[in-house]
Amino acid sequence: MKFSSKIAVLQTALLFLMVNQGRAQGTENQPKRTAAVSSASRTFFPHNWIRGFTDFAVAPSHNEPDLGRCAFPQPASAGGTASTCTAYARYLFSGYLELQPIGRTFARHIFLFLEPRFSFGRNIPQVHYSYSMEPIAFDRSVGAGFQLPMNFSVRVTQHQVDYLGRYSSSLGPADLHTNGPYGLYTTVGVRWTFGGYGHDSSQ
Repeated sequence: MKFSSKIAVLQTALLFLMVNQGRAQGTENQPKRTAAVSSASRTFFPHNWIRGFTDFAVAPSHNEPDLGRCAFPQPASAGGTASTCTAYARYLFSGYLELQPIGRTFARHIFLFLEPRFSFGRNIPQVHYSYSMEPIAFDRSVGAGFQLPMNFSVRVTQHQVDYLGRYSSSLGPADLHTNGPYGLYTTVGVRWTFGGYGHDSSQ
C-alpha cells in the first residue's frame, strides 16, 4: 500500500472515531440529523455537530460492482482464473460524515463532509467468484458546504480513488490502468433536501 493511501485510510478511521465520541457527548438519540443553530447553541461544538451514517453491503455472486480497473471480457493472455486483475468487489463499506463545529455567528452555516467507500473482493465475472476480503480501493469525496434558506446548500466536492495493496501496481494484460470510478474531479453544486430529511426548517 502506498504511503499516501495509508495516510488517507488513517484519516478516515480517525474521523469515524470522532463520530462515536461526538455521540457520547449528546444526551438524545434522534432518527434524523439536526444542527443546533438556535440562539441557545454553544459557540463551539454544539449538540449534533458530528452526524452521519455508516453502511456495510455484500454483493451476491454474479452482481459484483465493477470498479472499472479490469477489462471485460479479459483477454486470453490474462490467464483466465489465474488473472491478477480481479477488481470486482464483493463487499462495500461506506458512510457519510458531516462536521459543523460552530454553533453561532454567520459561520454556523458552514460544514465539512466526508464520503468514504472501501471496496473488498477478488472476482472475475463469468470466470472466478470468491468471498475474499482482499482490499481493492478507497474511494472518497471530501468537501465543504454552506447552508442556505429553504433547505438548500452549496457544496464544493473533491473526489479521488486510491488503489490498495497489489492494485497500486500493474495487474497484467487485463489491467486498464484507470484511476478509479469517476476518477479525480472537483465539483461545485447545490443540494436541496425535502420531506423532513436534513436540517430543521427553523434554520
